[in-house]
Order: sequence, then structure tokens, then C-alpha cells
Amino acid sequence: MISERRIVDDAWISVEPGAALPAAGHGVVAFSDWLARKDTLRATNSPLGVRVHSDVDPAALAAEAPNFALIAIEFPTFKDGRGYSIARLLRDEHGYRGDLRAVGHVLRDQLLAMERVGFTSFELAPGKSLESAVEAFAEFSHAYEAIGAGITSVRALRRRA
Repeated sequence: MISERRIVDDAWISVEPGAALPAAGHGVVAFSDWLARKDTLRATNSPLGVRVHSDVDPAALAAEAPNFALIAIEFPTFKDGRGYSIARLLRDEHGYRGDLRAVGHVLRDQLLAMERVGFTSFELAPGKSLESAVEAFAEFSHAYEAIGAGITSVRALRRRA
């Protein structure tokens, strides 16, 4: 997987609904599982992550977000842009500062745009090259949209000229 533009091992372990959290490592539970047994999960006092579908209610997720060190947002297809909106809302409107992870059908060409709305880690679609994906972050130095940090918008450049 990729975290902060580097290839890293994943310290997070997916937990099946109703199953115990791992004794070692950090557990990631489905949002529905969290809602069903949050008191039990919260009592473990270990870092917890949650995995959400792109159709999650952003307000419901934002209300629970402070409980999570990681929020993994699923992209069922590359054409489904709802995950971008969820990430941006969590970062900009609700101040979430934990790890936002893009999972599912995540492609190299999407990484920079995902990072710009707040994603910090990425699980690529099966069979995709992590090495090639990391290179994608350096391919653009300017963007049309004035969102995110690290890339100057074309509009800002035109104003300076």
C-alpha cells in the first residue's frame, strides 16, 4: 500500500463483523459493525479504523470520526466520485486529522486528486504497480482546481503574470 507518497507495509488488519479485534496490530471494522457494538470496541483502548461504503451518510460518519485513527473509504468503481466528497467534508468541514485511506477500485491516475481532497493512504486495485503509482504524485505541478495543498492552481499563476 501507499502512505504519504511512500510504499509501506499495512499495519491495519480487517476484522469481520462481530469478530474480536486482533491482539496485535490495529483493527479495521465495517461502519455498520462499529454502530452495532461501539461500546465494546471503544473499550479496547487500541487504535481503531473503520471502513465505509461510498454511500455512507457523511453526517453520521463525521459524528463518529473522532473515534477512529483510520477511515477507509471504498471506491466500488473508478467512476464513483462520492468518496472524494466524503474525504473533503471530513477534512474541511469536520476537521478530521486521522488517516484517510482510499480502498477498492483505486487507480494510479486518481491518486493526486485523491490526495488533494485529503486522502493520505491508498490501497490500489489488484494487480496495479505500487512503484508506478508513487511516481504519479510528481507528474503534475499545477492544477485547475484550487483545492488541497502543494500544487499551485493555474488561476493563481495567471493572476501573478
